[in-house]
Amino acid sequence: MKILYFDCFSGISGDMTLAALLDMGLPQEQLRLELEKLELKNYGLNIFKSNRKGISAAGVEVTAGPGKESHRHFSDIRRIIESSSLQTGVKRTSLAIFQRLAEAEAKIHAQGVEDVHFHEVGAVDSIVDIVGTAIGIEFFQPGEILSSELPMGRGFVQCEHGRLPLPAPATLEILKGFPLKGGEMEGELVTPTGAAIVATLSSRVTSFPLMTPEKIGYGMGKKDLADRPNLLRLVLGEAKEAFLTDSTSVIEANIDDMNPEFYDYLMERLFEHGALDVSLSPLLMKKNRPGTLLRVIARGRETEALSDLILRESTSLGVRSYAVHRKKLQREIKEIDTKYGRIRVKISGDLRFQPEYEDCKRVALEKGVPIQEVYQEAMKMRR
Repeated sequence: MKILYFDCFSGISGDMTLAALLDMGLPQEQLRLELEKLELKNYGLNIFKSNRKGISAAGVEVTAGPGKESHRHFSDIRRIIESSSLQTGVKRTSLAIFQRLAEAEAKIHAQGVEDVHFHEVGAVDSIVDIVGTAIGIEFFQPGEILSSELPMGRGFVQCEHGRLPLPAPATLEILKGFPLKGGEMEGELVTPTGAAIVATLSSRVTSFPLMTPEKIGYGMGKKDLADRPNLLRLVLGEAKEAFLTDSTSVIEANIDDMNPEFYDYLMERLFEHGALDVSLSPLLMKKNRPGTLLRVIARGRETEALSDLILRESTSLGVRSYAVHRKKLQREIKEIDTKYGRIRVKISGDLRFQPEYEDCKRVALEKGVPIQEVYQEAMKMRR
């Protein structure tokens, strides 16, 4: 399985993340074409190469056209993203990052999430950084995203609200529960946008994982640091652990009054919005009523959106969610040639070799042969 590792030895910001993805191989032209799908006008995107303390890296600078840009509410940003023709995965990742930012700002300023008036993260450059990052994640398709600990600078930073202590209140709120290293140097090393990106995307914090690096990207920050290169390093590679672990959420709802025909539609919608698995189990509920337990496994960053979807699309009046830890086999999907045609198989080292059911079904119907025969032909290719 592919791992993307955020090596944040000098911190992280939105522009550093996007620059590192470009340095790692995200095509510039593809990024620009995807960003054109947003309702954003009057800005320029400058991508360049330079170095920090002798290490070659990419840099990103968003330049605004003439005229002062108005600040945006979270609802404005969500409308821009949702109304675009971006891929579903890009929209989902972008909105999850902005949701995390909005919730932190709402907590700090005692506002509702929808009423949050973004300042530092409301300008066009932050929208480009966050949506561009989501485009990069969709391009590389890592199976898991991991992060190092984040170094926290000390001192103060000047913001729209005045002079604030470091870590900035929004940054610290976003990183609740995230391992941090404090007091290393003066200045802001982790911005709210950078904090939201890494906290939303990464499944866990770890030292450098056991992996075979395949692609490496360096994204530069704007400042020169005295004691280290101001860079974010991204490493994409193949995991070498026999088993992988990650953290996910389980979302559940007990339902006893819904038309059974609607479960098929609900399951499809949940998978479209990022559910990892959806299952239904029979229950005997209060007053001896037969019911159904709906259980959804999801990445932590998608828990809120999937919970909202369940409440909208089912008759349930409430959902519950809790964090779980998973242990799983590494897996990869390969296409194999059989006498009936090409079939995808799921391979997990020497332990599993599983032909994809949908491919076997398709080939069986096309060729007019029993599905078991197609399955057995695929199994002959196991090494």
